Amino acid sequence: MTERVDFYVLDRSGVKSRWTFACRLAEKAYLRDLRVVLASQTREDATALDDLLWTFNERSFVPHDVHLPGGVPTAPVQIAVDLESVPAADLLVNLSDGLPVGWERFARIAEIVDGDEEQRRRGRERFKSYRDSKLPVETHRLNDGAGA
Repeated sequence: MTERVDFYVLDRSGVKSRWTFACRLAEKAYLRDLRVVLASQTREDATALDDLLWTFNERSFVPHDVHLPGGVPTAPVQIAVDLESVPAADLLVNLSDGLPVGWERFARIAEIVDGDEEQRRRGRERFKSYRDSKLPVETHRLNDGAGA
């Protein structure tokens, strides 16, 4: 059951900004011994996130896997396109355009919205959906370069 949803609103536009911030969130959660799922929009996005998790910070190591349906998660951080086959985790970082199927199974949800107007519109739709589900929703406005 989801306890809360946090929206992180970035000043900067672009997928790279969102993904880099997602990597920092995943690292922070991993260092607190939490299990994390990064929900990506496409298989190509999952592959790019996989690469970025290895390189976003030369001083960090975030053990992760790209989750394949039917696979057994072995790393504390999973990147998945289809959440239906992923076990529930402590944190879901949603990088997809909509509400992922099965979001209710995650204790906390992080939504990252960049400065792009279309991203903001989609973020407002997701915000309303969570609010309509009677979940506590918090918004964090971050300046360029803000850390997780």
